[in-house]
Amino acid sequence: MTAALWTLALLYPLGLVAALAVSGLAAPERAARNRRRLIRCAPPAVVPFVLLTLLPQDGPAGRPVLEVPWMLFGVSWELDPVARPLVLTGALLYGAALATTTWSRPSPADGTGSAGLTGFLLVSLVGNMGVYAAADAVSFYLCFALMSFAAYGLVVHHRTREARRAGRVYLVLTVLSEAAILGALLLVVSAGGMRLAEAPAAAAGSEHLHWIVGLLLVGFGVKAGTLPLHVWLPLAHPAAPPAASAVLSGAMVKAGLVGWLRFLPLGEVALERWGTALVVLALLGAFLAVPAGDLQEDPKVVLAYSTISQTGFLGAVVGVALAVPELAEACIGAAVVYSVHHGFAKGALFLGVPVWKHFGAARTAPLAALGLCGAALAVAGAPLSSGAVGKYAAKNAVEGVTVAGLDLTQLLPLVATGSTLLLLRFGLLLARTERGPQHRPDAELWAWLLVVLTGITVPWTLTRQWVPVAAFPGIEPVTLWDASWPILLGLVIGGAWWWLSARDAVPAWAAHPDGRAVPPGDLLVPEERVLRRIGRSAARAEQGAARTGAVVRAAARRVRPGPRRIAAVGSAVRAVHSWSGSGVALLLLVTGTAVALAVVP
Repeated sequence: MTAALWTLALLYPLGLVAALAVSGLAAPERAARNRRRLIRCAPPAVVPFVLLTLLPQDGPAGRPVLEVPWMLFGVSWELDPVARPLVLTGALLYGAALATTTWSRPSPADGTGSAGLTGFLLVSLVGNMGVYAAADAVSFYLCFALMSFAAYGLVVHHRTREARRAGRVYLVLTVLSEAAILGALLLVVSAGGMRLAEAPAAAAGSEHLHWIVGLLLVGFGVKAGTLPLHVWLPLAHPAAPPAASAVLSGAMVKAGLVGWLRFLPLGEVALERWGTALVVLALLGAFLAVPAGDLQEDPKVVLAYSTISQTGFLGAVVGVALAVPELAEACIGAAVVYSVHHGFAKGALFLGVPVWKHFGAARTAPLAALGLCGAALAVAGAPLSSGAVGKYAAKNAVEGVTVAGLDLTQLLPLVATGSTLLLLRFGLLLARTERGPQHRPDAELWAWLLVVLTGITVPWTLTRQWVPVAAFPGIEPVTLWDASWPILLGLVIGGAWWWLSARDAVPAWAAHPDGRAVPPGDLLVPEERVLRRIGRSAARAEQGAARTGAVVRAAARRVRPGPRRIAAVGSAVRAVHSWSGSGVALLLLVTGTAVALAVVP
């Protein structure tokens, strides 16, 4: 049963993409009708993935759900305690994104009704779910590459100047990420870590341990948005359609986290320096993203910086697991719970941007406002929300750990204060956006409400049933206060800032930000200036080389070789181009090199 579901889960979306690709071969009118029919079949592609997470696995614990020994080096996929919650979360998010894209009214501004967007979402779905569920290194890498490069189509969907720039930045960082990951995985596999269950121990026992850890932190840090590799996120999210942003932030970013959990030697060896470095970079990203996001004027850019802050929280938890092996199991469970919560909450906020534009002026406005407020409170970690579950589990997992003399249990709650400030800015910008004419409820609204409701209920259920190692918050005054005070602190800071801004007590660029003080991409802007200067210098050097070449050609024309010399040169060139001639040339080169090495003292 499960093998049949896995087969359907993989072949249905890829077959639909193939059908969309060949549908354009028909006459224009018929092709348009065929594409409309095909894209309406896209949302059910997530159903097999959801069913796989709800059905019991075959055989004993750890047995692969799907195994294809004749493919590659033996493909195996399974739903272990890490994969199962993330596959369910990702499948529901992709389902909502596909429903919004294909079943709602066509809107060029949001990319709905587009066969291209639907196709790239389907390919990303297969790659993303494969990253979560792959049980061998080859399958993992292929699925990671498939997801990463398919996401480029989501980022550049609108083909605007901003989208193309975001796509270039994303593609460059993706290629660097893939190269680092490939190098790390080759080292892990050579040490005996072909199966992901054996990869942490293989990495810990490898003589190239530090190379493996460094490459993994860089390679997966790009996808996870870790400082200073985060610069693609604030550019990609405003450029991509809202449905694409929802899966980029809610599901694809978690692929970086899963890569860390699968391949880093967590629980195998204490790497205090690497762990501390990751914690420091993660916390810097979590806190520096707050002022950078609060100085933006696009609500989706603010949400992108919120994602950087939240993934910084996750990175700190992984850093603790890397430094303190005894805490690895609790940290992994907490990271999974927090990822599930963040996926639903952030997906609801990104999908909520067009929902507010379409339904914020109708009778459904109170419902849209209530859903957005609920998702925002979850991101901030309000009491009784899914965010409270994730943050409580993380706080208990890192209890007793200090960084530079500071207790992490005191630092991590302040991330919720920063999230509160970012969400206040997001709410203000969203309230200012122009709302369209009244829309009757359609698939866009219902899919979004489904994400909101599952985000409220699923993290609690998953923590109780599927991740028992993660601590679960009780309803006690101390627990409620621990979840409340960071949000209250954020509200106080936000209120004080508004009061000072209204009295012109702060600089104009900070009181009325327009996105120019800290442009989206922040660190990328000075880097682009340096690259432009290098490009101009290279262009000047090329011009100088061209002038030198012109002088050389002019001098060569004055020295006119005779016909015999030209014929001799031509015959020599033809001789080298032949098989025997090239062999002789290679033999002479090797012999000369050997002689030179022999005579060198």
